[in-house]
Amino acid sequence: MNIQSSAPSLPEDLHPALWRAQQLGCAQQAVIASGHGALDAQLPGGGWPVASLTELLLPHPGLGELRLLAPALAALQRQQRSLMWLDPPSPPCAQALAELGLDVQGLVLVMSRQPVKGRARDKLPAADILWALENALKSGHLGAVLAWLPARLPADALRRLQLAAQSHGGPAFLLRDIQERQHPSAAPLRLLLAPAGPDRLRVHLFKRRGPPLAEPLTLALHPVLSATARARALRGAALPPGAASVTAEPAARRHPFAHFTGDLSMTSRHNTAAGSP
Repeated sequence: MNIQSSAPSLPEDLHPALWRAQQLGCAQQAVIASGHGALDAQLPGGGWPVASLTELLLPHPGLGELRLLAPALAALQRQQRSLMWLDPPSPPCAQALAELGLDVQGLVLVMSRQPVKGRARDKLPAADILWALENALKSGHLGAVLAWLPARLPADALRRLQLAAQSHGGPAFLLRDIQERQHPSAAPLRLLLAPAGPDRLRVHLFKRRGPPLAEPLTLALHPVLSATARARALRGAALPPGAASVTAEPAARRHPFAHFTGDLSMTSRHNTAAGSP
């Protein structure tokens, strides 16, 4: 009796979680388009993963991370799905978010019981926020979750969150300090963010289902500078080293977070004035 056996030609034929080291892995779940074509081309599956953690590492808040995520978040809201933000560094600005296509009426804001600002917040274990985040992911009722987490976390925190995210039908973003890139993480997707000029963001994918991206991407963001301020900022960036820098005039549009200098500040809390600037 002749027994014919055929070996699978691709690793994913054995299991969807397998892929060759030199190629991008296939998405195990559906993805949400990021709204940035160059980025989607480098993300496994072609978009932000759902039912999985995505870690965004940045030197400081407010360099464009919300503008990076806004197209995907707005698409989820158009599907009547709500957003949850946990411990953002500052109250969001309703008018600035509206300019990004986001409706604060569909935003749930969760703050830790003893909010601490600045570097001091990195020393807290944030047990209440971790509990809220884990249970929000397990509920499966949210469109997207954004959590600003401190550096000090229990050893098993990220593993627990990754397991909880598997019940979540949308993307889950963890925003953390850039120094965390030196530490291992259970998040399958990790991006390093850095400013790249006026209304531009440099994105380095250093962990994904596939090889690390050799060169970072430079993405154009939704503009927050007026045309005049942008031109002056570009002129300042083109000055030779040691030359006097040019300070851009205040922006004509608002930053999604209200407290950052250089932008007009208009604070709006969801539970007090969610519909007005």
